Amino acid sequence: METSRSDRVKTAVLLLAAAGLIAGLALYFTNQPIAAGILWTAGVLPALATLVIEILRSLGRGEVGLDIVAALSMTAALVFGETLAAAVVAVMYAGGSFLESFAEGRARREMHALLSRVPRSATRHRNGRLEDIPLDEIAPGDRLLIRQGDMIPVDGLVASDTAFLDSSALTGESLPVRLGRDDEAMSGTTNAGEAFDLTATREARDSTYAGIVRLVEEAQASKAPMSRLADRWSLGFLAVTLVIACSAWWITGDPIRAVAVLVVATPCPLILAVPVALVAGLSRAAHFGVLIKGAGPLETMARIRTLILDKTGTLTDGRPRIVSIVGRDDNDPDQLLRLAAALDQASKHPVAQAVVSAAQERGLTLPVPTDVAEFPGEGVAGTLEGQYVIVGGSRFVAERVGQQIREDPALDDGAVLVAVAVDGRMAGHLVMSDPLREDAGAMLHRLRALGLTRILVATGDRARVAERVTDGLNLDGLRSDLSPDQKVLLVLTERKRGPVMMVGDGMNDAPALAAADVGVAMGARGAAASAEAADVVLLVDHIDRLGIGIEIAGKARRIALESVIAGIGLSVLGMIAAAFGYLTPVQGALLQEVIDVAVILNALRALRIAPEGGRVSSDIRTAEA
Repeated sequence: METSRSDRVKTAVLLLAAAGLIAGLALYFTNQPIAAGILWTAGVLPALATLVIEILRSLGRGEVGLDIVAALSMTAALVFGETLAAAVVAVMYAGGSFLESFAEGRARREMHALLSRVPRSATRHRNGRLEDIPLDEIAPGDRLLIRQGDMIPVDGLVASDTAFLDSSALTGESLPVRLGRDDEAMSGTTNAGEAFDLTATREARDSTYAGIVRLVEEAQASKAPMSRLADRWSLGFLAVTLVIACSAWWITGDPIRAVAVLVVATPCPLILAVPVALVAGLSRAAHFGVLIKGAGPLETMARIRTLILDKTGTLTDGRPRIVSIVGRDDNDPDQLLRLAAALDQASKHPVAQAVVSAAQERGLTLPVPTDVAEFPGEGVAGTLEGQYVIVGGSRFVAERVGQQIREDPALDDGAVLVAVAVDGRMAGHLVMSDPLREDAGAMLHRLRALGLTRILVATGDRARVAERVTDGLNLDGLRSDLSPDQKVLLVLTERKRGPVMMVGDGMNDAPALAAADVGVAMGARGAAASAEAADVVLLVDHIDRLGIGIEIAGKARRIALESVIAGIGLSVLGMIAAAFGYLTPVQGALLQEVIDVAVILNALRALRIAPEGGRVSSDIRTAEA
C-alpha cells in the first residue's frame, strides 16, 4: 500500500511539473510573462516539496544524495526569479524519479502470478463434517483432510494408513517419500498421492513453514540496503558544484552566476541517464526470461563475484528421470518401458507421470489399460493387451509375484527402482534419478568467464547424493545436509569475501535468498516463498538464463557509467562557462537539456544488449505472453 501511494505521488508530481512547464511556455509566447512565471512556480513547488521531504528522510538515515543539488538549483532559481529554469529542472528531476518507480512497479506486478502456493486455509473434520477454516484457527489435535495436490498447512502426524509427500520444495529431496500412520509430516510439503488425514501437532505459527517465513523476514530485515550507483557519485559532484557556484558569486558579486551554475549542475545525467540505462537493462533481461526486481538488484548483480547454488531444481531438473532400464530374461528395454508407461497412465503419482513422459519422448505407442487397481504410494496393477502387469516399488511388486529383485547400487546414491512384472514374473526394472541438467557444466564455465571467482553448491540432500550429482563440476565447495538456517549462515559467511548471489527454487532456499546480496529464484516451477524472497526470478526453467542475466546487468551498468562520466564531464564544462558569465540560467537549463538528450540516447543502447549465445526460445516467448 505504501509503495503504491509513493508511485502515485511521483506520477502526480511529474504531471504537475510537466503541465506547469508547458502551460507557462504557452503563456510566455503569448506575451504573458507574469502569468507564465506563476504557472512555472506552481509546477515547481510540488516537486520541491517532495524533494525536501526525501532529503530530510535521507539525512535521517545518514545518507547524502543527489536530491540536495536538485533542491538547491530549484530553490535558487525561484528566489532570484529564474522560474523557467526552475521549471525545467523540476520536470527533469520528477522524470528520473518516475522512471525508477516505474521499473520497480512493473517487477512487483509481475510477481503476483508467482504467489499461488501459499496455503491460507485448511479443511478440518468436525462432528462428522468437513469445514474450511483459516490457518490461525488450527489447534493441536485437530484432524485435517489433505487432498491430492494440497500443501500441508501445519506440522502433524499422518492419521491414515499411508501418505505420499513431495518434499522437494522444503528439503531439496527431488523424489517423493512414503509415510505411514503416525509418521511426522512437515508443513510446506505437498501431497503427491491420494487424500489422507493429518493430526495437527502444532499451531500454524509454530510450524516448519512459518519458521521458514520468519527466517525470510529476519534475513530481509538484516540485509544491508543496496547502494545506488547515482548516490555513490553524488557527494563528490555536490562538492564540485558548490565550490564553483560559491566561487562565481564571491568573485563577481553576481548571484545570478551562481544560479546559472546550479542550473547547469543539476545532475540530470545521474537523475535520468542511470535509471534509463538500468530500466532498459531490466526490460532487456525480461525479454530473455529474467525478471529483476528493480535497478538496485541489477546494479549489484553486475558486481557479484561469489555464487551459491542449490542443487535440486537448479543444477538438476528437480524431477525424476529414467537413467537406465534393466530387463530380465532378454526382455526388450523399450517394451518394458512401454508396458510400464501404459499402465502408469492411470496414475497421478509423480514417478508414474515421469515414466509416461519418458515413453512419449521415445515415441512409444501406449495402449489403454483395463481393470486397473492403484495402491497409493505403492504401485499399479492392470491388464494390457491380454497380459497382467504390475508396476511399482520393488518390494510391492516382489511381494505380489513371489520373486526378489536385486537392488541396484545406484539406489544408495539417491535413485529409486520401479519394478515391472508381467503375468506373475519379474520382467525388469527402471532406475530413476534426478540427474544433472545438461547445460549445468557449460553454465558454470560461462559464469567463470563473466567474472565469478567462487562457486559453491549448498543443498539439503545427503552428502553422497550431492557428491554424485556434482561430480566433475568445477566447484569451489560443496555443502550438504543443510537446513534453511544453515544456508543463511553460509551466505553470511561468504558475504565477508564480497557480494554474494544465491540461486534456489525451494521453500527451504527462501531465507538464504533473502539474506544474499542478490537472491535468484527459479520461478517457473519453484516455490512462491523463494520467488517472493528473491531479487531476481528466472521466469523459464532454463539455468543458462542466469548467465544471460548477469551479462545484461554488467553491460547495462557499464552503459550507465559511460553516460554518467560523459554527462558529468559536459556539465562541469557548462558550470565553468556559467561561472564566467557565458551562460544565463535559462541558457544553462537548455544546455543541460542538450546534455540530457545525449546521455539518454547513449543510455538507451541498453535496449540493444545482445548477450553471447542469448536467443529467445519459444517457451520464453510463451512465458512473456
